[in-house]
Amino acid sequence: MLDTLIALIVDESKWYTVSIGVSLVALLFLFVRHRPATYPTRRWVMAAMNLYFGLMVGTMAFGHLLAVTTKLLGGTLEGSLPLFYLIGIVLAAPSWWMIYHTRQILAATDNHERRTVLLNTWLVLTLLVLGLPNLPLAVPGILNIGYRFHTRPWMGWLLVAIAVVVSIGLFIGSLIFWASGQSFEQFQGIE
Repeated sequence: MLDTLIALIVDESKWYTVSIGVSLVALLFLFVRHRPATYPTRRWVMAAMNLYFGLMVGTMAFGHLLAVTTKLLGGTLEGSLPLFYLIGIVLAAPSWWMIYHTRQILAATDNHERRTVLLNTWLVLTLLVLGLPNLPLAVPGILNIGYRFHTRPWMGWLLVAIAVVVSIGLFIGSLIFWASGQSFEQFQGIE
């Protein structure tokens, strides 16, 4: 039983799907708890898009940190421990801050728009610095930034439609990755 749990924790193909699933469930809770009709549409959509992206990356960062710690304790960690923890922390900190920040977006507190752009930019740049294969994961953050700056209603709805299509594509891709049973490097043909 313990071996099965450890195998699940260190299997990166599982965290990708779990993170998207957690994000989708959180959006459902946001919809139920904070009805869109009680907020201006633009503010509610911005909160939903940021919650999705923050939770998706934050859950993956948590999974990464948990897997590194599990491998360290099991004596199977290969590579630089400080680098692995740094990667997890650099992704986790802005992600979790963005999750918390969703409340500020809904409350329309001052400076939430500047912080929204800053957190999305931080996550997008971090994902891209970690490697171009992370570009699909960065797209929701890019769309969040675009949504923040759009000035025409049709552009906002176009960005939301693209975000939905990208999210569905990421979820389908995560299921394919899960079913493959391969590491990220094997799945990408790098290894």
